[in-house]
Amino acid sequence: MRWLEILLVLVVLGVIRIFLDYLKERRFQQFAAENGCKPPHREVTKLPWGIDRFYNMMKVIRQGGHLLDDVVVKRFQEERVMSRESVGMLGKMVFNTIEPKNIQAVMALNFKDYEIGKIRNGSFMPLLGNNIFTSDGPSWEHSRALLRPQFARENINDLASAEYNVQALFKVIPVDASGWTPEVDLQEHFFRLTLDGATEFFFNDNVNSQLAAAGMAPVSSNAATNLAADKGGDHMGFAEAFNIAQEWMVFRFRLQGFYWAGDAPSFRRAIKNVQRFVDAAIENVLSSGKSHKTKSGYSLVGSLSQETQNVTEIRDECLGLLLAGRDTTAALLGWLFTAFILYPHIFQKLRAVILEEFDSRDPSEITFAKLKGCRYLQFVINETLRLYTPVPLNARVALRNTILPVGGGLDETAPVAIRKGQGVFFSPYAMHRRADIWGPDVMEFKPERWEGRKSDWAFLPFSGGPRICLGQQYALCEASYVVVRMLQQFDRIESAVPNPKVVPGFTLTYFPGNGVKVRMHRATG
Repeated sequence: MRWLEILLVLVVLGVIRIFLDYLKERRFQQFAAENGCKPPHREVTKLPWGIDRFYNMMKVIRQGGHLLDDVVVKRFQEERVMSRESVGMLGKMVFNTIEPKNIQAVMALNFKDYEIGKIRNGSFMPLLGNNIFTSDGPSWEHSRALLRPQFARENINDLASAEYNVQALFKVIPVDASGWTPEVDLQEHFFRLTLDGATEFFFNDNVNSQLAAAGMAPVSSNAATNLAADKGGDHMGFAEAFNIAQEWMVFRFRLQGFYWAGDAPSFRRAIKNVQRFVDAAIENVLSSGKSHKTKSGYSLVGSLSQETQNVTEIRDECLGLLLAGRDTTAALLGWLFTAFILYPHIFQKLRAVILEEFDSRDPSEITFAKLKGCRYLQFVINETLRLYTPVPLNARVALRNTILPVGGGLDETAPVAIRKGQGVFFSPYAMHRRADIWGPDVMEFKPERWEGRKSDWAFLPFSGGPRICLGQQYALCEASYVVVRMLQQFDRIESAVPNPKVVPGFTLTYFPGNGVKVRMHRATG
C-alpha cells in the first residue's frame, strides 16, 4: 500500500502547486490591470517550449547565415512590432523589445527591478568567474567601485602606450618598394594591439603580443607574452583559447535553462589556457617589486591584492576587464576598417580631416580632447557603432512584478506588465536598424546623419544606466587614436579579397568574421 501513499502525496502536492500558481497568476493580472497594462503581441510557435524557434535559429547558424539579420531583426520585421512576448526554453515566457523607452526603463529608470540573472551567470561563470559582468547587487556594486578609479581621466589621457602599440603595428606590417603592403589581416593585428593596450592599461605591464608574434620582441621567458603571442609551447595560444571559450559561453546562453548542457573538453581546456595567461600576467605584476601605478596613482592589481589574497578572485576581475578591453575595441576597429574598404570616399574624406586637424610629425600633440573634438571622426565612429554594434544583444531578468511603458495593445502604446522571473531581451543592433528612428536611409553608412544629432536611448553601443560601460571613453579614445595614426601613415586602402562582403563573427562580441584582409599604401611626404 506504500505506493498508494506516495501517489496520494504527489497528487496533493500537484494540487497545491496548481492552486499556488493560480493565486500567483491572479495577483499578477490584478497588478497589470491596476497599472493600465495590456497584453503585448504574442509570437506564435508550432511546437511547445519554442523548440521550432530554437531549431530554426541553430539551422541559420549551421548554414552560415547571419544570426542578427536573419533571425533577430527578421522576426521583428516580419511581425511588424517593436515588442513581443514569446515562449522560451522550458516554456517560460520572455519579452523581446527594441523600443528605446522600454530599454531605458530596464537599464535605468527601473534598474532595481532587474538583475542579469542565473542563466547569464551560469553561462559565463566557468570562464569569467565572479566579476562585474556576472554579479548583481552588493557584489556588483563592490566590483564597480573597485574598478572605477582605473578609468580616471588622467589614465585615459595618457596616450604614450597607444603610440607604442601603434608603432609596434607599423613594424609588423612590411611595405615594399612601391609603398604597398602585402595582404594583411588587420583584424588579427587589432586583437593583438588591444590586448597589449589592455594589459598595459590594467596591469601597467604590456605583454607585447604584437611584436612577439612576429618574432620581433626582445628574447623573454615571460609566460604571459608567449601565450599572448600564441607561442605557448604545448599550450593553446591565448587568442585561440579566448575565442573558443567565448563561443561556448554564447552557446550555453542560447540554451537558456539548459545552459549546463553546454560543456566539452575543448571548452574546459580553453578556459584553463585563458586562466594560465591571466595568472601569468598577474604574477608578473605582483613579483616585479614595482608599484605599477597609473597616472592617477591607482594600481588595479595592487588594490585587488589588498582586498583579497585569493588569486582566483583577482583573476576573475582582471578577466572581465580584459574581455571588454580587448574584444570590444578590436571589433570596433575591425568594423571601422571594413567600412573604409566598402566606402573609400569616407576613408578619403576622413583622412583629409585628420591631416588638417592633427600634426603627423608630433604624435604627442594628439590628446583625448582633440580626438573627441574631431567631429567627423566621431561621426564615423558613431555610425560604425550604430550599424556594427559590438555587443548586439542583451538581457535582464525581473526581480519582481514590474511595468514597461510601451508595447501593450494592438498599437503597442499601452504599458506591459512583466512577471517576476521573466526575461527581458533587447537588441541594440536591431534598434539601430529602425527606419522610423533613423530614417529611410537607415541601412546606409552615412556619418553625416550625426550632424546635430544628440545621443539618446535609441543609440546604445555601450549599455546605459548604472551598468553603463566603465571603459566607454577608454575604448573610444583608443580606437580614435589608432584610426588617426593609421590614416596619417597610409593614404590608400583596398580589399585583398574580390567583392568583399560583411561576414559576421560572434563570440561575446560582434566582429568581422572573415577578418579585415587589406593592402595599404604608405603615404609619402
